[in-house]
Amino acid sequence: MKPLTQNLLFLFLLGVFLTSVSCVEDDDFDTPDFTQTPPEIEGTIVSLDILEGIIDQNEGGPFTFEGTDNVVEAYVVSNDESGNFFRELIIQDRPENPTYGIAVQVDVNPLFTKFDFGRKVYIRLDGLAVGQREGNEPRLGIASGEDIERIPEAFVDETILRDTLVADIIPVQKSLSDLQFSDVNTYVELTDVQFANIYFNEDSAVTYASEVGDQFDGERLLQSCLSERELIFSTSTFADFKGISLPAGSGSLKGIVSRDFFGEFFTFYINSPEDVDMTGERCDPVVFSCGLASTSATNEFINVDFEDQNINSPLALTGWTNYIEAGSEAWEAFVDNGTNQSLGVSARVGSFNSGDDSTVSWLISPEIPVEGNSKITLEFKTSNSFSDDSTLQVLYSTNWDGTEEGITTADWGEIEDATIVSDGVFFADWISSGLVDMSCFEANGHIAFKYTGSGDPNEDGTYELDDIFINVE
Repeated sequence: MKPLTQNLLFLFLLGVFLTSVSCVEDDDFDTPDFTQTPPEIEGTIVSLDILEGIIDQNEGGPFTFEGTDNVVEAYVVSNDESGNFFRELIIQDRPENPTYGIAVQVDVNPLFTKFDFGRKVYIRLDGLAVGQREGNEPRLGIASGEDIERIPEAFVDETILRDTLVADIIPVQKSLSDLQFSDVNTYVELTDVQFANIYFNEDSAVTYASEVGDQFDGERLLQSCLSERELIFSTSTFADFKGISLPAGSGSLKGIVSRDFFGEFFTFYINSPEDVDMTGERCDPVVFSCGLASTSATNEFINVDFEDQNINSPLALTGWTNYIEAGSEAWEAFVDNGTNQSLGVSARVGSFNSGDDSTVSWLISPEIPVEGNSKITLEFKTSNSFSDDSTLQVLYSTNWDGTEEGITTADWGEIEDATIVSDGVFFADWISSGLVDMSCFEANGHIAFKYTGSGDPNEDGTYELDDIFINVE
């Protein structure tokens, strides 16, 4: 009987050991041991982008699939391990150069343990609904009135089938200016970007999403180093990296293009801070600012009132450059004695009804002798005829070589203290720039009045300019 007693004792101790091990608390998610066999697909496999056509045909939906055997195939590009996505699976039609992506609403958390980044999946459409609010991202899930809600957990395994293939997802490289609505719900690498300098000082930086006032999402302004485009970078206040400081440099980051709740503008979400590479030098634009002067410098250097210019013709001022970078609209002279009166002969530029896809027009002064004078002042007047989405900037460059070819390669910085009329100002009013002090500028250079259209000539108006005075002493 002794051997039996020893065996029973051994089994008893083994049971105690196993029980104690199984009771150890562990909050980490362990990946379940899924059977590594391809799923059996019953039905017709179709491309994910057929959903785009169905949404269009149904004016945004939602449209519910009934009695279909269609199955879409796609690749997972979201990862909720860090908490920046919640009960949502972002999928796209290809691992590289995708043409369409969609947000699948799933009542499961977490999802990454089964549907990991790059995982190929098949989704049975029967019983699901697809829809898209105006301007917002397309979604796939269960119809509830006008909304798309989550697929219940009990139906997930039979609806979303996990393949054995985990693909290498290659992000499409994009600048902010290149983003289009077709990029929504796809994996993109934004290049040549940085966070706005308002988030940084000498001692600290703002966090991703743990500041006072951050609710649901921390929203941070992301800027292009190549253009004036900006984008809202969003981080969930439930993300485990919300307390990490934003990177202060420039570079690139990989993530998913989205839209805000109201569908008004692009937003961007990352899966993890590891997808951020922003260690380069900042690309903040050069700004020239000496404040406003109390009195004008004593000697007149430039006095331009445009009275000697030919009406409705491009400006031809001695020593000045009137250059069209894009489009067909130059700075020209005009006279208006109606409700939008000019100041005698004035200058104007605008792209409204031009038919141009892009409008960029420059008016550049002769060289300003900053180095030989202790005081330099600038003033001018601007007005607008419903400038709308177009912009006017007053810039300064110390390295323009004087040629048209060199305009776009020179470094131009904004003269920050000069006031330019805003679109909200009554169109008949002329606004003074203020007496701008240029005395702290460190080198000779040129002043430029740069007009930029939005790219939609139906949404752009006109800016007007007159009475440019530059004095020195």
